[in-house]
Amino acid sequence: MKVIGKTFGMLATGQKVRLFTLKAGDLSLSISTLGATWTSLVMPSRKGGNDDILLGFSTLAGYTTYSYMGATIGRVGNRISNGVFSLDGVKYQLYKNDGDHSLHGGRHGFDKKIWKAESYTDRDGIFVRFELESPAGEEGYPGNLKAAVSYGVSKTNEVLVDYEVKVDAPCPVNLTNHAYFNLAGEGKGDILSHEAAIFSSSYMEVDSVLIPTGRLLPVDGGPFDFRKPKPVKRDIEAAGGGYDHCFAVDGKIGELRPCAEVCEESSGRSMKVFTTQPGVQFYTGNFLDGVAGKLGSIYNKHDGFCLETQHFPDSPNHSEFPSAIFGPTRDYHEKAVFSFTW
Repeated sequence: MKVIGKTFGMLATGQKVRLFTLKAGDLSLSISTLGATWTSLVMPSRKGGNDDILLGFSTLAGYTTYSYMGATIGRVGNRISNGVFSLDGVKYQLYKNDGDHSLHGGRHGFDKKIWKAESYTDRDGIFVRFELESPAGEEGYPGNLKAAVSYGVSKTNEVLVDYEVKVDAPCPVNLTNHAYFNLAGEGKGDILSHEAAIFSSSYMEVDSVLIPTGRLLPVDGGPFDFRKPKPVKRDIEAAGGGYDHCFAVDGKIGELRPCAEVCEESSGRSMKVFTTQPGVQFYTGNFLDGVAGKLGSIYNKHDGFCLETQHFPDSPNHSEFPSAIFGPTRDYHEKAVFSFTW
């Protein structure tokens, strides 16, 4: 196991951005201090050779111009309706960066911040611990917040994720990572033939702009039923031409349990995802449109997929959802594991 650190580049503000590459087992994961962003994940295939299975950019400039790709999202991932919520009778107005709504933490969310970072090794693997502070009032959120995210690679070909947040006043918190995967390799076509399974009996109904209605609908037999593996393309048109929906993960919330598995036949690669969180957002790259990626790759619609482990979107406005309000008497602590075979 080893870690390699280097300078990734400089922002226009003069801030230096570092890049850490973690190597353990047969995986090599690179993560930037800008947004605690996964920039590459290199792994073997069954037929030999290695591929980078993450969509992204070869230089820092790409990550400053295209939002969210591979980034750590906060304070609140996903959407908050009308950019507003109330706590204890106080109304909080957030920055609206998605039409009339707030998305992925607002205009300057955690994905656009420089995180402090330090590498370490334990018995499970090699890690980088990222830390960030967010003052009360930033992006409209209450409370002074301290976040710590550890990303690591194990000897047994897993990416290990640990999110921790403390905040000194009640506040919504919902961290996730927005990595775009293509198990054939980035730049090697779309993901429509990937076979996906999602361990969920219900998914979140959304309106025309992807805001939850508050209803969890059964997946039974419809286009959102992934309880048995099926090609992503099989029912995608019946799902509106693409998936961008939160699935309620079966099993006990708070326990690390499987939420999804995706396989790609040509490479033999398989990725199984585990989470402690209530949900997982399955997104099929519906808004990719000629994005200039790594080494000349161009990313178009459905060329990558995301599995974002998270609390339900718009939770602060839905008392029927598992609470995403954290504060002085309730710390946020969630885990995820991405396990790879080929």
